Amino acid sequence: MPALVLLGAQWGDEGKGKATDLLGGSVDYVVRYQGGNNAGHTVVVGDQKYALHLLPSGILSPGCTPVIGNGVVVDPAVLLSELSGLNERGVDTSKLLLSGNAHLITPYHTTVDKVTERFLGKRKIGTTGRGIGPTYADKINRVGIRVQDLYDESILEQKVEAALDFKNQILAKLYNRRAIDSAKIVDELLAYAEQIKPYVADTTLILNNAIDEGKVVLFEGGQGTLLDVDHGTYPFVTSSNPTAGGACTGAGVGPTKINRVIGILKAYTTRVGAGPFPTELFDKDGEALRTIGGERGVTTGRDRRCGWFDAVIARYATRVNGLTDFFLTKLDVLTGWEQIPVCVAYEIDGKRVEELPYSQSDFHHAKPIYEMLPGWTEDISKAKTFSELPKNAQAYVKALEEMSGAPISAIGVGPGRDETIEINSFLS
Repeated sequence: MPALVLLGAQWGDEGKGKATDLLGGSVDYVVRYQGGNNAGHTVVVGDQKYALHLLPSGILSPGCTPVIGNGVVVDPAVLLSELSGLNERGVDTSKLLLSGNAHLITPYHTTVDKVTERFLGKRKIGTTGRGIGPTYADKINRVGIRVQDLYDESILEQKVEAALDFKNQILAKLYNRRAIDSAKIVDELLAYAEQIKPYVADTTLILNNAIDEGKVVLFEGGQGTLLDVDHGTYPFVTSSNPTAGGACTGAGVGPTKINRVIGILKAYTTRVGAGPFPTELFDKDGEALRTIGGERGVTTGRDRRCGWFDAVIARYATRVNGLTDFFLTKLDVLTGWEQIPVCVAYEIDGKRVEELPYSQSDFHHAKPIYEMLPGWTEDISKAKTFSELPKNAQAYVKALEEMSGAPISAIGVGPGRDETIEINSFLS
């Protein structure tokens, strides 16, 4: 049985939650391997809608063990709040596993995040202000606080004091903010220790054993390929690696154990936050995509920037992730357009470019070159097989598949859990 990575192939918000949830009933473990509560998944089960931020989508699937891996940064208050909210709605959360090596987001991380963004002014990155970047920075600077530190008060005190020695200088002298009391931070963190202790485990050992035993393990990325800190549109990126390689480091599983890598694509493109976006629309079509698609950030509440499908980005995602399959979501949103533009290449300084430029400046100046594909007006939300789609919708999917470089194995035709056409099984 396979170990799979499922990730966003654009700038995030592609519908990973729907895809993960679709597979959740067939897999034994669903693992978040990077990011934090800056990510958001919306999952619709029957008439119930669930907005998940930190928890793996598999937590909604009975029999599936949800795992928060070592590569995730965890705000304990958010974690407990999400768990409480699901428990109140009758969802069993008792099987959750939390890596003891995951780093904790503390109140001083969110403070630093917010004041830094304000200080940057027009140069701001567009972060969620939830402390994600500063927590990853502390991790790399080796002054981070890990989940396991909650269970050794002496070590916790030393680490918090060491982290705040420098931060308080910055807050006071650069940002004119009051210094943060390390003792208060320690007390607040210790208050969470017993509440999350039942979930803390050696997740790397558990996951490797599970794969060796033939269990199905699904690794779920937050954000998307173009927000990867190494391979995205830097500096307008997240602070971790949502690309496929991040699953190995963020969960402690070797690359030889991964069988399939599935990229999630919207039938158009969206982005939240600042940064270049070649196909972005500022007209009635962009507003229609935003309205029909319900394009508002699950975590941020911000309207998403909307544009036509970008095949250059899709090809890039195929390359850097080694994608074996695509899951195409929100095809139904495009119903009603007479013609649908698809970006097949860019024009940069008068030249046609068919691959994503490595130069930030070139990408910033890229202009989309469109190919027009015929649209459809028929309602596709009830389609159960590919042949039931209108001919033009079939042609659109086939064109995107050819341009993107990997087979489209599933298609989302509506927001519901059952509104999906499965062409090829991801678990074969």
